[in-house]
Amino acid sequence: MTFARVAILAAAFVAAAVFSPFSAAGSEKVALSVAIDGAIGPASTRQLEEALDAAATRGAEVLILQIDTPGGLVTSMREMIADILASPVPVIGYVAPAGGHAASAGTYILYATHVAAMAPGTNLGAATPVEMGGLPSLPGGDKDKGDQKDATGRPAGDAMMAKVTNDAVALIRSLAELRGRNGDWGEKAVREAASLSANAALQEHVIDFVAHDTTELLQLADGRTVDVASRKVVLATKGLPVETLEPGWFIRLLAVITDPNIAIILMLVGVYGIVFEFTSPGAVAPGVIGTICLVLGLYALNLLPINYTGLALMLLGVAFLVVEAFNPTVVLGLSGVAAFLFGAAMLLRVEGPGFAMSWAVIGPAAALTLGLALLTGTYLWAARSNPPRVGGEAMRGLPAEILDWQGGEGHVLAQGERWRAKADEPIAPGDSVEVTDVSDLVLTVRRRDAGKNGAKQ
Repeated sequence: MTFARVAILAAAFVAAAVFSPFSAAGSEKVALSVAIDGAIGPASTRQLEEALDAAATRGAEVLILQIDTPGGLVTSMREMIADILASPVPVIGYVAPAGGHAASAGTYILYATHVAAMAPGTNLGAATPVEMGGLPSLPGGDKDKGDQKDATGRPAGDAMMAKVTNDAVALIRSLAELRGRNGDWGEKAVREAASLSANAALQEHVIDFVAHDTTELLQLADGRTVDVASRKVVLATKGLPVETLEPGWFIRLLAVITDPNIAIILMLVGVYGIVFEFTSPGAVAPGVIGTICLVLGLYALNLLPINYTGLALMLLGVAFLVVEAFNPTVVLGLSGVAAFLFGAAMLLRVEGPGFAMSWAVIGPAAALTLGLALLTGTYLWAARSNPPRVGGEAMRGLPAEILDWQGGEGHVLAQGERWRAKADEPIAPGDSVEVTDVSDLVLTVRRRDAGKNGAKQ
């Protein structure tokens, strides 16, 4: 019995050694790669967090952060920088593919990476903060080309703008000092919106090298010593297999709904779906879809740097339009549209590439909402002016056919049913009659030609 137990344990040990994920076959070093393509926002932050967690869990040698971005939100950028600085896995920033750029927020993120590289035909820079939506943000695209600057090269603006600019300079200089890069050019990129091509960035010591592809990138990074979470690490990246981490469905969904314009549309669909459900109980679908859309819209707005006064104005405007639909006054409708548009203008505290309110979306949405409210109000007004007739009211004026008649009463056929009837005038079988009143399931009728004769007299 003892020998059998030993044999079973030995077999189990061998099986565990063969199939264990931590066996020699499963512990092969690998380089993971994640691509940040598009505006920097909550979805980008979540994507980088998941990539860093995967790299740490799998013991990856490095994480390649491929960057191609016009910029984005300051809040998301700072979260990504904090994640990179705290990462236990070295992060290689790589601006690619050819034609890509690391503008605005992308420049700060590249400065934060342990190793910085660019592909030929790429550029970085234009990291000047600009004031948008009442507070500053990092610009992208062509938004900062017309910025006015004073004699010192600082963007023109008030004291708040100067504070933000100085704060951005301090951030990029601290990252440059941490990674041993050119802090003077980083300050120039902030104050003067300077940009560099890949080769120029290499000459200015902004990046470590230029690589045509990930194979060359890993070869050039091999043997470099980097500071990872307060410890020195020598990279052994030459010939490593590269595995690309694709964004999951939630990150893709987040990238769509965190567009403020999409979030506002979701919120409107949600509000009107719920209103329709309350006015037409039992429809179910409008209530379910509306609730889901409303929750998604509010969740997306919660992830964005919004001004809650603007959100309150937008909700107040929608409420006015809903009331206008049920109690047409025109005043409430116009006030609702005004509140909605003012709220949309104030909604975002900061804006950036991919995170700006589009009046091409908000304007038609407001007009459609007003139109829907006015259309609903028109139908309700018409319904109030012509209330439906039911019961006895619906019977008055209907034609009836005499089935039998004796004296002043008999039976008639009205609406396909046999009724008792009476009349205050002589009626004979074959006369054309109509209903004038209903009392205790007895119809009062009169000759149809009698009514006409009376009118002529």
